[in-house]
Amino acid sequence: MRPLLVLISICAVLFTGRILKIYAEDNNEYEFQFDESEIEKKPISIGGYVELFPTLYITDEKSALYRLKYYDENPCNPYAAAYLRAQPDLILEKGIIKAFVRGYGTAGYENNGWHHDAILYEGYGTLKPYQNLAIDAGKKTQKWGKGYAWNPVAFVDRPKNTDDPELANEGYVIASADVIFSFNGPLKALAVTPVALPVYDTINDDFGKREDWNFAGKLYLLFLDTDIDFMFLAGESKGDRYGVDISRNLTSSFEIHGEYAYIPDFTKRTLDESGAVHEEEFNAHASLAGIRYLTERETTYIIEYYYNGTGMSKSEMRNYYAFIDRAYSAYLESGSEELFKQATAMAEGNYGKMSPMRNYLYLRISQKEPFDILYFTPAISSIINIDDSSFTITPELLYVGINNLELRLRYTWLQGKENSEYGEKMADHRCDLRLRYSF
Repeated sequence: MRPLLVLISICAVLFTGRILKIYAEDNNEYEFQFDESEIEKKPISIGGYVELFPTLYITDEKSALYRLKYYDENPCNPYAAAYLRAQPDLILEKGIIKAFVRGYGTAGYENNGWHHDAILYEGYGTLKPYQNLAIDAGKKTQKWGKGYAWNPVAFVDRPKNTDDPELANEGYVIASADVIFSFNGPLKALAVTPVALPVYDTINDDFGKREDWNFAGKLYLLFLDTDIDFMFLAGESKGDRYGVDISRNLTSSFEIHGEYAYIPDFTKRTLDESGAVHEEEFNAHASLAGIRYLTERETTYIIEYYYNGTGMSKSEMRNYYAFIDRAYSAYLESGSEELFKQATAMAEGNYGKMSPMRNYLYLRISQKEPFDILYFTPAISSIINIDDSSFTITPELLYVGINNLELRLRYTWLQGKENSEYGEKMADHRCDLRLRYSF
């Protein structure tokens, strides 16, 4: 049944684009205009940034996640970390062929030790034989969804970092294509994007179950000045899922957006009060609704509500925190780490996600150049866990008045009662400074 569903879904996406193309050509509505002399691109371009990122943590030594991470260590409180990070980009373009490479490297000192890592974020080639057709192969992010802090329909991307949603993400190894059509009339544009994503021991091994191929697709419409996407994912690695997103500018300064995802036969693993693992299978839903508003004084408001139907309930999270406390007591009494290993394994599932529970609210307010201070943008953002009333508040100061240099100072306060998400985080306070040089 599932292979048939995969085949039908792929054919539906591909043939929808073909039928509309034929319709447009028959009615002389299909437009194709491109003057190669209008734009001249360099064959090689290099960009990216290098940044220094020091951070100060004031930890909560009694919190569950602190004990999970540092049960066998004794870091000082507060403690500092400092990292040098680089994200270089390389673009090679010649005729109909293009190659894009984005790397990420970090090296620094934290908790009495030196740490370093290097990752290929993206590395793919693009073949563009026609202006309305592009074929990609390699490691790439798809960036599906309209949300700022969350994207429940981003089926083939890694979740965003809600503490800093604008950071780039590591992609997956895929093969994909983009077929784009333009029209006159209520339907102004249509794009079809089929995606194939393999999962094996050395390829996309963190996507889901291995030794399998997964197929996804997106159908984009610009209809009545409204952006609409329909997408699906079919395969054994994560299971089938379907989604739709929408965004529209009601005015030049007021935008609304939303996303909805349906995940049939989703399997969730949880811990009960005794620490026993249970599996539950159900049809899950996830949704997001948000607005972005820019005032005449250039104050930007971003507000989003996120419902995570695959997330944990308040009692399920309380059981997990209680299990970590039991593991800590067992470690103090006997030195056994077995319960901590089990808790760590569960953290690799839903318990360890950036937003592990069900109902969240995100708010961000930024003001460009207040009091006529050029190149200066203060902002404040907050994430509220509606289920347990815990929250974060992050004020920040951003200055870009020096050529190619960005200075950002942020302070984050995490607040919540015992057994709440942000009350059980490792740190109660975090302060970081970012000095980023772009090239």
